[in-house]
Amino acid sequence: MRKVVSQFGEGPLQQKLRTGDIHHVSDAELSKGGDGTGPSPHEYLGAALAACTSMTLKMYSERKSIPLKNAIVTVDIERQNDIEIFTRHVELVGDLDDEQRVRLLEIAQKCPIHKALAGEIQIKTQLVN
Repeated sequence: MRKVVSQFGEGPLQQKLRTGDIHHVSDAELSKGGDGTGPSPHEYLGAALAACTSMTLKMYSERKSIPLKNAIVTVDIERQNDIEIFTRHVELVGDLDDEQRVRLLEIAQKCPIHKALAGEIQIKTQLVN
């Protein structure tokens, strides 16, 4: 996996991000002191879960010849009592029977980002001179 690098960008909170040769930005909303020029870190976290879920469903359905035409995944994150609550809605598009729909929902729970977020996480921080 490529490393993600973040450094100060333009404006009060914008961050310039680089993943390999791909460049993008993150920022805070206007109401939170940023300029709103890019997704917030929490929005990127939601995007990671949404994208991973949809990718996992696509790979599985293709491997199992399930007629899934699209998986539209929406993730919302809110904080309540120091707990991050991820609400994920999965819309399955295609001529699917009930058994296939249930199985695809089970597979959505197995995407690597879901496993990472629901499992134990360690963050090792090192100061670089």
